[in-house]
Order: sequence, then C-alpha cells, then structure tokens
Amino acid sequence: MNNKYDHHEPFILASASPRRRSLLEKAGYTFEAVVSQIEESTFDIGNMTAEEYACRLSLAKAKAVAIQHPNRLVIGADTVVDFDGDIIGKPRNADDAEQITRRLFSKPHKVITGLAMVWQEKEKQIICSDCTVVYPRPMDEQQIVEHIQGQTWQGKAGAYAIQETGDQFIERIEGSFSNVVGLPMELLARMLKQIGYSQ
Repeated sequence: MNNKYDHHEPFILASASPRRRSLLEKAGYTFEAVVSQIEESTFDIGNMTAEEYACRLSLAKAKAVAIQHPNRLVIGADTVVDFDGDIIGKPRNADDAEQITRRLFSKPHKVITGLAMVWQEKEKQIICSDCTVVYPRPMDEQQIVEHIQGQTWQGKAGAYAIQETGDQFIERIEGSFSNVVGLPMELLARMLKQIGYSQ
C-alpha cells in the first residue's frame, strides 16, 4: 500500500454518542457526526456471538449513513457486553438496568466494540472489533440503589459508564480503556491507516 495519503474531507461518525464524539475531539480528529437511523432493537441476535453482533450492527450504521454521503469515509460503532456468552446492550428501563448491574458486577465480563469503516466512492470497507475484560468490584445494596437512581446507566451498554461513575466500581481492566467508553481509539487509528485516510 502506498504510504502517501491524500488529504480528504473530515470523516463522518455515524453515531449519536457524546462519549464517542468526546474521544475523537480529545484525540484531535476533525469529523462530522451524523446519526444513523438504524433501529438497534430490530436486529435479531439469533446465534451470533457478541463480536459478530457488534460488527454487524456497526456496519449497518455505517452503511446507512454512507448511502447519503458516498464520497465520505463513514465510521460506525456499536458496543455490547458479553457476560458468559449472553449479549447485553443498553438497558430498557430502570428495572432492566438493576438486573444488568447485579449480573455484571458479580464477576468479570467482556466489553466488545465493533468498528466499521465504509467509503463507497473508493469501494472500501473494513470491519474489526476490540475486546476489553472488565474486573468489577462487588457493589452493596446501597451502591446499587444509588447507581440506578443516578441514571448514569441510561443509553450505556452494560448499564454503566466507566468514564463517569463506573470507574469507582471497577477493580481493573485488561485491554483498551477507550473501548469500554465506546470507541477503541488504538484500533481506530490502525483502521484509518489501513483504509488510506489521513487529515
């Protein structure tokens, strides 16, 4: 592959996540955020692994936005939690968040982010994933109640945000911290280089 890249228009992040936008901004990337209209709840998990599901959903998000912007590089991402083989996404409500919290903070679990890049004009497409193992600290009843009442679980895979209040309940992680936040920045940089994009 030619190591000399042309400069291109800012890429598009097909996501409404403020956490992903923040990670990109702090890393110095210039980009545009366009929310994908993909309805995650309509995707049938079936017999897919967490990795397969995250990759499939991230690609669907990227493709949906790329149709409207064929000359731009579009990046889609989806983060899920793998708990003993069960795929856990965003909680539906407070009761669901409580059940998820009780499960996940009982023993280690995996946070998996699928990352897809689609560049229609150049007929390029890359799909990868990253996995981080999270070792939680046990939460007592009062901590669980406060966590649910605090509502920081809303819109978060696994019902917690490690960069907000979740870190006080995490003993350690193995892998990328930014992956747990929702966008594995190390993998992103490698994929941008692979697809031939630079700013």
